Amino acid sequence: MVTYDAAVAELYRLGRELAHTAGQQFDLKFVRILLEALGHPERRFPTVLVAGTNGKGSTAATLASILQAAGHRTGLYTSPHLLRINERIRINGETIGDAEFAELYGDVDARAQALADSGALPSHPNFFELLTAMAFSYFARCPVEIAVMEVGLGGRLDATNAAEPFLAVIADIALDHQEFLGNTIGEIAREKAGIIHPGGTVVTLPQHPEANEAIASRALECGAAAINAAPFVPAFSPAADLPAVPRLPAIPAAGGRDSTAYPLEVMGERILVDSPLVGRHQWRNIALAVAAAEQLNRKGVKISPKNIEAGIRRTCWPGRFQIVPADPGDGWPEVVLDVAHNPAGAWALRAALSERYLRGEESGGGSRPLTLVFGAMRDKAFGEIAEILFPLATHLVLTRADSPRAATPEEIRAALQRIPINAVTEENVAGALHRARGLAGPDGVLAITGSLYIVGEALTLLPARAARP
Repeated sequence: MVTYDAAVAELYRLGRELAHTAGQQFDLKFVRILLEALGHPERRFPTVLVAGTNGKGSTAATLASILQAAGHRTGLYTSPHLLRINERIRINGETIGDAEFAELYGDVDARAQALADSGALPSHPNFFELLTAMAFSYFARCPVEIAVMEVGLGGRLDATNAAEPFLAVIADIALDHQEFLGNTIGEIAREKAGIIHPGGTVVTLPQHPEANEAIASRALECGAAAINAAPFVPAFSPAADLPAVPRLPAIPAAGGRDSTAYPLEVMGERILVDSPLVGRHQWRNIALAVAAAEQLNRKGVKISPKNIEAGIRRTCWPGRFQIVPADPGDGWPEVVLDVAHNPAGAWALRAALSERYLRGEESGGGSRPLTLVFGAMRDKAFGEIAEILFPLATHLVLTRADSPRAATPEEIRAALQRIPINAVTEENVAGALHRARGLAGPDGVLAITGSLYIVGEALTLLPARAARP
């Protein structure tokens, strides 16, 4: 029987999500062949697919939490992971155990290899395809009543789209993964809109005109109902202060993050949206989750307004403007972790940092000095991301994650031709945190960002009070 460590090692030998072997292509036909051999586990429960460039993970986590609060046994499949691969497959918030993961891998991999050996498949499935088949199988075995599945890449040809979605959700679309999805917002949106199936329902929000057009065209082509989540976005201007509303007691599972509360009318009742996901950009993701919950209720998945309120409040999604409070006893300043890895995510992080730390409310009228630890993957637009974030920093530490895809500090510095920077460099995340801790001082703020890999490594090095997935 395969061990957990061996299973993980074998999966990584198949390549990461974006590392395909020569001649291998995305093709749902082959994923469906594997799922058929497994007895079509994807057909044994209703599935909600969540696609988009930014915010899809937050939306999926919030919707899953709402479903769980409503008493439904809920599967959640997300990607990538922060610390351990198990995080990607959860039921009611609990990650799959090591022994179960290893057993499941052994079963699915053996079936996949037999198909490849027989010629039914042209090659062994890749990392993401195999892991997605494992998730479908696990949810069918347990079983779950419903699963929320974050689309990995694109949508049209993504392995998760082998399911016939009970509901499709499309979050904000921006430029990312152009080498796979296209060079314009419209081209990328057409790939994302591929999760809309004939006669289905899609929940989305108004966004870039090219994205709106692509999503609307796909919905019309499929005869699908398009639901606008805009009524669930609070009607406050970005610079406005929120109205005073009663606060609910803190949820320890929020991991030290604080929230922003606002009232909302949902299904004829007034609820308090009190999410631990910080930043006004999260309002759009929460609105998508609320609209999706309302649609699911109309489709017979019973969810009440109070369930929505409780589920939003209990959402746990680490690494998304996650705040670890300062502790004078251990010498750490206040820490913010955010996985912003593309320009749109960087703008959202910049707005959240500016609102919380640079407007003066947090320090008696003056901005707090910000120390930024930054590292990125070489295949990302790290020069543009840096130009968005670096002007906020009092101190800047460039580093790299433990990944062959990681850009070196020198590559990051070389990409910044248009802005002067005064940065120190550290060759690994541990060294960067040690240096940044000293630069920030007890009254400063330390922000760690640029890549999920950077944030994941940082979480293993921060004090135990930092939230763990």
